[in-house]
Amino acid sequence: MTIIDMHSHFFPMSDAAYADAAERDGLPWLKRTGAGEGMIMVGSREFRPVREALWNPAARIEDLDRNHIDMQVICATPVMFGYSRPAKDAAETAKRFNDQAVKMAGHDPRRLKALAQVPLQDVDLACAEASRAMATGHLGVQIGNHLGNAYLDDERLLTFLAHCAEIGAAVLVHPWDMMARERMPKYMLPWLVAMPAETQLSILSLILSGAFERLPKSLRLCFAHGGGSFAFLLGRVENAWAQRDIVRVDCPNPPSSYLDRFYVDSAVFSPDSLQLVVDVLGEDRVMLGSDHPFPLGEEAIGQLVGTHDRLSGAAKAKILGGNAARWLALEEVAAA
Repeated sequence: MTIIDMHSHFFPMSDAAYADAAERDGLPWLKRTGAGEGMIMVGSREFRPVREALWNPAARIEDLDRNHIDMQVICATPVMFGYSRPAKDAAETAKRFNDQAVKMAGHDPRRLKALAQVPLQDVDLACAEASRAMATGHLGVQIGNHLGNAYLDDERLLTFLAHCAEIGAAVLVHPWDMMARERMPKYMLPWLVAMPAETQLSILSLILSGAFERLPKSLRLCFAHGGGSFAFLLGRVENAWAQRDIVRVDCPNPPSSYLDRFYVDSAVFSPDSLQLVVDVLGEDRVMLGSDHPFPLGEEAIGQLVGTHDRLSGAAKAKILGGNAARWLALEEVAAA
């Protein structure tokens, strides 16, 4: 069995020219602060301390070996998205970072794979960069869950998702730019409260708007962090759809009928939570995702799934690798 971690992040170390420009222009960049340590910067502001596996593929492979992980998918740290920037500038930065992701994965192409970022604020540029990235070795794209006040049911974003289906790109939807930060100034509450809510909002925007009725069934879509609060609250949504016509006005079928249209990862950190996600979505729709190498990720990658005492061996095999191989279309890649 090949064990695949399909959700991890990277951030390339910035060269001097890029670092100077990014610091001046308020953009994200990475500086080294000590042996094996770094700091993600946004302009001149410190954003997050990080460790070497984020930018050094050799250190990352050591982590994978320690955790007996055969393959890992890397994608942008969400602060890199740049959706508020002028689209052409964001497209240039996306190309730069995507090329660096391919280079990082090239350290060991059997073990490391990449998802691209795109300038989502311009659908034409986003589609063009997704196509270019797929041609250079990416297996799909990672996108943020919203674009300002536009969620995934926005026509522009639906056009982009349809393009991803057409070119065979897997899509990871990652929450970012969390809601109501002004009400959550302490204790990392935006990550603990708003982030799961953002993910549920993303899923419901596709279900209740009827967008899944219009998107190709070939679209391979995954939502991070176990789908956020979606699994726990699906019963509430289902009841609302049955009882209130204002909920189902654009959604012709019960919300639970769309569970086969997307995957979620296993980054939920609790055996009971993982069991709930598997019970609700099914063992064919959950994939190992660690959020490595961040502190809020799973430090012992795969342990939650591997040691779970209520999942069958067959279910564990699907979650630890089989489902991700299907989501990433690895068989098709190997045959190409």
